[in-house]
Amino acid sequence: MASEEQKVVLITGCSSGIGLRIAVLLAKDEKKRYHVIATMRDLKRKDKLLEAAGDAYGKTLTLKALDVCEDESVKQCISSIKERRVDVLINNAGIGLLGPLEAISMEEMKKVFETNFFGAVRMIKEVMVDMKKRRRGHIIVMSSVMGLQGVVFNDVYTASKFAMEGFCESLAVQLLKFNITVSMIEPGPVHTEFEVKMMDEVAKMEYPGVDSDTVRYFKDVYLPSSVDIFEAMGQTPEDIARCVKKVLESSRPRFRNLTNSLYTPIVAMKYADETGGLSVHTFYNLLFNFGPLMHITMSILKCLTCSCFRRRTVSPN
Repeated sequence: MASEEQKVVLITGCSSGIGLRIAVLLAKDEKKRYHVIATMRDLKRKDKLLEAAGDAYGKTLTLKALDVCEDESVKQCISSIKERRVDVLINNAGIGLLGPLEAISMEEMKKVFETNFFGAVRMIKEVMVDMKKRRRGHIIVMSSVMGLQGVVFNDVYTASKFAMEGFCESLAVQLLKFNITVSMIEPGPVHTEFEVKMMDEVAKMEYPGVDSDTVRYFKDVYLPSSVDIFEAMGQTPEDIARCVKKVLESSRPRFRNLTNSLYTPIVAMKYADETGGLSVHTFYNLLFNFGPLMHITMSILKCLTCSCFRRRTVSPN
């Protein structure tokens, strides 16, 4: 049970990856400033979290079942917390979707939005009422650099993150009146088991109904370039967890927080040209006209981005 001095932090999607690392980092805070409620859809997948949490489990970390896609599951989870007190909500649960658009069913697209967008909205709605009553709170949303800049063959995932960015940007204005802060965390590529598995699967898939040129562009052009970018610019879940902790502990948390400063020029390029043509044509040329050059550039960048450099790229400092 949380003390009055501790902040109650509820995190979604804690069975692995970023959510797990955020939960463990906050639960092991040396000053014991947080009581973490780590949630996941299936409690059978709790072993990795409990192993990483160690002695913190049962003290500064508790575990609850929560499916962000189910209204009743969300209500039951929040209502099971003493006085429904959630000081900090970290919306981390999410799923990816990658590949040629023609090969993706409408049901798959809806599933992405149900988790990435409506799941986060469902959580915010449930805790927002009590935060307003208490006149304090912090809502942190795990977005993506793809919520700011579209990326080829990530159409639906990108759309779900754009939707989340727009929703939160609108809501943040109202919530400020109630002393509630909204913060977006916007990673680029992150090395997780989920990402590795997804990349392996899509590379092996057949795409019936998709023209051969598009399949070739996806498998022979996009995927190798994506691997280069992951290897050169990818961060770890621990990097993202540290960024979240910095945002949480900031006296004036920023609304947007790019976790990797290497992506700042890419995002800036989009807003430098109101027509949108600069970013669209730049990415087109990088992918289809300057592929070999991009591969060499990423190889050089990989050599330059040693672990010490990557640590310095973690926002918001």
